[in-house]
Amino acid sequence: MTFPDLKIVYKEFLHVKLHLPYIAGYLAFREVEPLMRLLNQLKEAAPELYPQAILVDGNGLLHPRKFGIASHLGVLSDMPTIGVSKNFLVIPEELDDMAMTKASYRQVLLRKGDQYRLVGQSSQSVYGAAVRTSDNAPNPVFVSQGHRITLETAIRVVLAVCPRYRIPEPIRAADLESRAYIREHGVSSA
Repeated sequence: MTFPDLKIVYKEFLHVKLHLPYIAGYLAFREVEPLMRLLNQLKEAAPELYPQAILVDGNGLLHPRKFGIASHLGVLSDMPTIGVSKNFLVIPEELDDMAMTKASYRQVLLRKGDQYRLVGQSSQSVYGAAVRTSDNAPNPVFVSQGHRITLETAIRVVLAVCPRYRIPEPIRAADLESRAYIREHGVSSA
């Protein structure tokens, strides 16, 4: 996807059979290998289109082990990666009171661009931020560093690629395109 106009310039699909079930906190073990295959295919087919940063539909440091799929993919690809999650992932002993966390960020996230740092209760580590990406959508996305990027830069990038919707356009487009591919090709999820 180009920036700043957010036009799709390359699409590739990979039909894979996932051998592991979805388990919260272990997404990378299930999905990072196919993502690496797609990145390697892009590097071979169109190196001039290889991204400068990758937005990942999942967490980076905002993870119980501070190493979610965005971190895993970033380390393996040696690329700057940004974790963007649609849902808050509870981190035991650090960010484990979801009701309190939601109440806290809802007081602060009033308009697009507002942010609420997610700080661990016992470690005082900053895990990421709840970020309001749209004036029309009150629910935030949860942004965290994956690899080779600061939280501040990750938030700026996410806000820059959310011109209309809550979900960053690269992630939104990938989700829409993959669902269209599945409908068109009759791919089953079994």
